[in-house]
Amino acid sequence: MHYRALLSVIILVAPLAVSAVGTLGFCLGNMNPDGSCKTTADFAADFTAIKANTDAKVVRTYSASDQDGHPCNTPSQILPAAKAAGMQVLLGIWPDGGGYTKEKAAIDAANPASFGDSFYGITVGSEGIYRGTYTVEDLIGWIQDVRKSYPNAQIGTADTWNGWANGSMDSIITSDINLVLANGFPYWQYQAISNATESYFDAMAQALGRVQEVSKGLNKLHFINGETGWPGTGGTAAGAAIAGDDNMKTYWQSAMCGLLDWGVDIFWFEAFDEPNKPDSTGDNGQVSSEQHWGAFSSGRIAKFDLHC
Repeated sequence: MHYRALLSVIILVAPLAVSAVGTLGFCLGNMNPDGSCKTTADFAADFTAIKANTDAKVVRTYSASDQDGHPCNTPSQILPAAKAAGMQVLLGIWPDGGGYTKEKAAIDAANPASFGDSFYGITVGSEGIYRGTYTVEDLIGWIQDVRKSYPNAQIGTADTWNGWANGSMDSIITSDINLVLANGFPYWQYQAISNATESYFDAMAQALGRVQEVSKGLNKLHFINGETGWPGTGGTAAGAAIAGDDNMKTYWQSAMCGLLDWGVDIFWFEAFDEPNKPDSTGDNGQVSSEQHWGAFSSGRIAKFDLHC
């Protein structure tokens, strides 16, 4: 099916979700290229670059406390910078490995509600159901606990698009959440850049359709593409999916800008290259670099025109 036909599927299944142009956001790491934790000044420089080169209004973080053993206390550092820059932050809790209590404590210590509109909300977990690092029951319990502390906040979770589409997340959809973040990467589906846009829209249509069906209309839920992106030059090929800045630019302009145009909010993975990231090994044993996914270099230089 051609991707424009898939767009019409999204309109049919969720007309309320596509009534206006979507909002662009960025996934934002909390470590500097040298491996140190970002300070408020570092986040301020991030926001300066993002605002000068894009139309983004919000960023998403992943971990609130530790990152690779470093006590970063990200909420207390990023929220003041966001408020000064007129940006919003969707704060992440990384509960894997028994970290929930420490992660939530770091958010509580920052008193996010005192930052007004700069506090966008909280996501609990990211792809943990997909990875099997926690259970649906664990996740619902954590979401309920966060809701008690922040009864008026936007609360949600992120997982893979197919997890939302295949029923694995149905009980999460009907739990006390406002935000559904569905991650989708044609790159990780080994799609050539020529087929990436069609694959992307198909994935988002399937996830959005299931969420609408289970929620009985999306009246309570805000559906967001929680992550999408393409690795730039220096990245690793994934089958027919070839890394490179030119392919990243093509994917940005065709797929990401296309879905924004139809009203779906998106977090691009990620804002800046992270040369401090170690290589990852997939289920197939293939070693892949995660250092070159940024729309900006690690020095905060845009790789191409980042407007749609």
